[in-house]
Amino acid sequence: MIARSLALAAALAVGLGVGNGAWAAPIDPAALRAPHLRPDPSTPEAGIWALSDKAEGHVKASGDLDADPTLNAYVRGVVCKVAPEYCEELRVYVLDRPIFNASTAPNGYVEVYSGLLLRAASEDELAFVLGHEVSHFARNHTLERWRAAKITANTMMILQLGVAAIAAGAAYNASAAGASGSSINSISAAAQSVSDLIYLAGVAGLFGFSREEESEADRLGFTRTAAAGYRGGESVGLWRGILAETQASDFPTVRKSESRASMFNTHPLTAERISALDALAGGAAAAPARTAQVAYPAHIRPHLAGWLKDDLRRRDYGQSLHVIERLEGEGEDLGLLAFYRGEALRQRRHDGDAALSLAAYKASVSQPDAPAA
Repeated sequence: MIARSLALAAALAVGLGVGNGAWAAPIDPAALRAPHLRPDPSTPEAGIWALSDKAEGHVKASGDLDADPTLNAYVRGVVCKVAPEYCEELRVYVLDRPIFNASTAPNGYVEVYSGLLLRAASEDELAFVLGHEVSHFARNHTLERWRAAKITANTMMILQLGVAAIAAGAAYNASAAGASGSSINSISAAAQSVSDLIYLAGVAGLFGFSREEESEADRLGFTRTAAAGYRGGESVGLWRGILAETQASDFPTVRKSESRASMFNTHPLTAERISALDALAGGAAAAPARTAQVAYPAHIRPHLAGWLKDDLRRRDYGQSLHVIERLEGEGEDLGLLAFYRGEALRQRRHDGDAALSLAAYKASVSQPDAPAA
């Protein structure tokens, strides 16, 4: 009887979809948030917005904030192209952080990291990432995730309390019947195992829900990018570049991170994203290339040296060298890029790197844009 009761509790944990996204009903799957939405102060969303306001205040005072008004205006312009209905309420902050990332908070503040700007090969690729992030904002994904976490926590607590009650009752009856201590310990161990299963099911389900949101934001971001006149197929090139950079990492754990899926992954594997975006690109009408594409390097050029220097501080020289090689393929800034290739090789110190570093420095000084260093 105790085994059947505990098995039923475990089945409820998995079968009812604790945290698997199926039960976490969104506000309205078919609707986007209305522009200029402000939550009622009495609602849970108001608290999330208050936290976002506080985070935005920290960003405004951050030493990482890029103060270049031209760069910030340019990035904001791309945001407004992919999300014109939200343009007035989205506030963009470019941060000098060597990480491939961008985010949009529920209150409308947008973070764009220099690591993203360094790795995007065109305005098309930047537009896709920003369209993806704005789609999270438009779909109220942060609120949905908060609701999912709350329901999951409550459901897990109820199930775990039920398991504990069943086990306590079974242990009491077994003791009263003169059962051995090992039998009572077995009941306790079985209850603990079921409780652990409930916890793992809940946590894994939340991660699965996050992956669903990421996939939806990819689809909506692709649609926004194409609607704004960008080349949607460039999104595939962006993720192929990120996958290649991952494989170029000096660290085995980084290289292996894209080789296998896990129920605890918060994002789909990059290979899965590439496959899905390939399918979207194959079925989409080709968009005319924006004339702004040729100007993209001009927007990042004033910051290129500082961003490359920051990237080297991550000490993943394999990835940094991959980024430099990709930039060199564009045929511009060759003196600057050769210098930072030399810096990466000098700091890495693998066998033969000293000679390669010297050759890179010599290549740098042969170019008119060689840095003073």
